[in-house]
Amino acid sequence: MRSHQVDIEYCTQCRWLLRAAWLAQELLTTFEGDLKGVNLMPSTGGILEVRLDGKAIFNRKKVGRFPESKELKQLIRDVIDPARDLGHSDTPVAAKPIKADKDFI
Repeated sequence: MRSHQVDIEYCTQCRWLLRAAWLAQELLTTFEGDLKGVNLMPSTGGILEVRLDGKAIFNRKKVGRFPESKELKQLIRDVIDPARDLGHSDTPVAAKPIKADKDFI
């Protein structure tokens, strides 16, 4: 059932459209039956923030780096279907993993 919405707000001044679009494609491919859409939202000021159903799950400025695609997949999976196996995307990320409920909510 397609009931979840992802928003990716990205900085146009920094030219992060392609990065945001690639992340959107990765999420739509992995969660094709769960997402009703992924919005790309142009902004300014060095922002790259990913929200799931209106709640921030990743903020580049707060974390100090860009998200890895598998990291976003894990964060979204943990909210919408914690039992889902993500295959190779379930391997640990190279950077320190974050928990959406502690870092952003």
